[in-house]
Amino acid sequence: MENRELVLLAREAMEKAYAPYSKFKVGAALLAKDGRVFLGCNVENASFGATICAERTAVTKAISEGVKEFEKIAIVASSGEYAAPCGICRQVLYEFMPDGEVILNSLNEGLKEMKLKELLPMGFRGEDIK
Repeated sequence: MENRELVLLAREAMEKAYAPYSKFKVGAALLAKDGRVFLGCNVENASFGATICAERTAVTKAISEGVKEFEKIAIVASSGEYAAPCGICRQVLYEFMPDGEVILNSLNEGLKEMKLKELLPMGFRGEDIK
């Protein structure tokens, strides 16, 4: 799947976000290695710690469908600017796609593509626990 197509799907997901507090909507489109795409949006909560980001929503949806291997994720935000994943999302993504690609979109500057390892250079893996 082309990166621009994934960004368009992320934009569709962003429109479904529930962000009454921050007004900052985020959408994500996660491409699995089997070709399926899982969409996610941020869902805020009055108890801010209960808020879940778009990236983790997409990962959670995929895992609940039995999919655990991903190639790339596209992320868009209602601000129109680049919105890189937060630290928790970077770590969750690293669990399932340490060599994966992250695609960000800015309405003014276009696509920015990078490896997840660029965003989280020393990510923690389960095998590190041993």
